[in-house]
Amino acid sequence: MPICSFFCIWLKKNMGLNSNFNAQQHRHTHFRNANKPTATTMTDHLQKQQIRLAQVRQEHLLKFYDELTPDKRLQLLRDLDELDFDEIKPNWERATISMNANGIKLDSRMQPIPEDQILSIARTSSETLNAYRKIGLQQIAKGHVAVLLMAGGQGTRLGFDNPKGMYDVGLQSHKTLFRIQAERILKLEQLAEEECGQRGRIVWYIMTSEHTMQPTLNYLEANNYFGLLVENVMLFEQGSLPCFDYDGRIILDEKHRVARSPDGNGGIYRAMQRAGVLDDMKRRGILYVHAHSVDNILIKVADPIFIGYCVQEQADCAAKVVEKSSPNEAVGVVAIVDNKYQVVEYSEISQKTAEMRNADGRLTYSAGNICNHFFTVAFLQKIGSTYERKLKLHVAKKKIPFVDNAGNRLTPNQPNGIKIEKFVFDVFEFAEKFVAMEVPRDEEFSALKNADSAGKDCPSTARDDLHRLHRKYIEKAGGTVHGDICEISPFVSYAGENLEQLVAGKSFSSPVYLSEAPMHGHL
Repeated sequence: MPICSFFCIWLKKNMGLNSNFNAQQHRHTHFRNANKPTATTMTDHLQKQQIRLAQVRQEHLLKFYDELTPDKRLQLLRDLDELDFDEIKPNWERATISMNANGIKLDSRMQPIPEDQILSIARTSSETLNAYRKIGLQQIAKGHVAVLLMAGGQGTRLGFDNPKGMYDVGLQSHKTLFRIQAERILKLEQLAEEECGQRGRIVWYIMTSEHTMQPTLNYLEANNYFGLLVENVMLFEQGSLPCFDYDGRIILDEKHRVARSPDGNGGIYRAMQRAGVLDDMKRRGILYVHAHSVDNILIKVADPIFIGYCVQEQADCAAKVVEKSSPNEAVGVVAIVDNKYQVVEYSEISQKTAEMRNADGRLTYSAGNICNHFFTVAFLQKIGSTYERKLKLHVAKKKIPFVDNAGNRLTPNQPNGIKIEKFVFDVFEFAEKFVAMEVPRDEEFSALKNADSAGKDCPSTARDDLHRLHRKYIEKAGGTVHGDICEISPFVSYAGENLEQLVAGKSFSSPVYLSEAPMHGHL
């Protein structure tokens, strides 16, 4: 059964919804799905909207209503239907506080992560790591682990019009980010079965955006979900928030459309709740979730060592971090502020604090955030039911196209309004037990954000980083690689394990590709 059909049926069965696939927009489907609204229906609905808008001083959104065609009137009313007016005023007030707080330094309120709350992979014995790995594989074999993928972004900065997960960085295999990650899930299921004697399934929950939902779905269907069971792949859509001008008025993008922007990766908590994902996790008996962004080519999906460590520590929330490369690296750090964990942006601390070092010479605030997190399902349910509305709002001043008083759509030369986002890491402060794991950057983090012209976080650096890591795996297993191009299929090895029998004592010349088929490369 195609996933679209499965998800639609699942929504109808579990949420009493109609067959509209876009789960987050079902709050007002009674009006959205009316085939031919009558004049009376339209008039009644308009009057209700006029009352709602007047209560929050947003009457200007209907300024051009009388000029619109019936179809465009319907579209505008649909847009207004999707606005949660109970949140408009508090959102604006919180956004104003956030804007005023920008630039405030947090130095005097900060503390680094205590040593007993962070595990360094580089400074931990292999015996301890193997013990954590075994715990993680046991949880995977029992079907207790899911992956939550944040894949709402498009490849615009890469010069790529499709979802970023569909991007091919130029590996020999030409595998995309989606394929690489799906194959790592399959391999991990196999490793867990070999370790524990039972096959557990890792459910892949993928958060898309309005623009990436259908292309992602089409891509997965065309590739048979890369071998994953269809019922274990679930797509849901990220939400959006209205854009405001500096006076708190919602901006019209067109006479019949409200200006909106994605609500950030922190919108994942509300999106999961609205799409029924949390209920689905509970129904399946899932206890633990590994959440990450799609653009890290080195991601250890559902890393059993990370899962095992968090389970052993009874953490309800955790983060993988990498050691900052320098005091001035533009990356947020995980720290304690006012006795609560949070990510402190590099702009929120002074140069003096950024340069502080411990007795061993390492940076005091070194835990660089890489959007790689662990949650218990119980914690996610608590966020959805209690804390989601308390998440911080992050504000960016932007040039937002708008309709002026004369009805002309203009694109400003200077920022004229704000877009509001939520960040996935802002739930850290609500955790009862938070831990972190410091991982080697060269083994676990290589972001894909820019075109090659940037020379950083781009396809060539992602490709080179994977080649270096896979060469390292072969050399650690006793092989020799001559040259730089080296790729190992996830079906051969998830993270360098079980390579000895393939490569020990052998010499390979670039390009090397160890695949699930007969081994490629030159002996």
